[in-house]
Amino acid sequence: MKPSYLLLSALLMFAATLAPRFIPFVFIRKKIASPFWKSFLYYLPYAVLAALTFPYVFYSTGNFFAALTATAAALIMSFFELNMASVAALSFLVAFGLGFLF
Repeated sequence: MKPSYLLLSALLMFAATLAPRFIPFVFIRKKIASPFWKSFLYYLPYAVLAALTFPYVFYSTGNFFAALTATAAALIMSFFELNMASVAALSFLVAFGLGFLF
């Protein structure tokens, strides 16, 4: 992967997380009362980071089936509210194990 691509990705992620918190602080003088805008500005950085990183999950391994199965396992474990370290470790083990099979 090219260093310029990594730098651009890091800058975009930095801007995505900083802008929703910085822009209201600078340009909006009164307190935001709307529940819609509060929730929008709260969840926007997570949504942008997910949109930037999620497509690359399927290409993280050499095998699309292993990556798809590990992603499905991670989503199921997240649904049952396992902690993040467990989800990451177990989905890694699923992808790693299936990488040997296929």
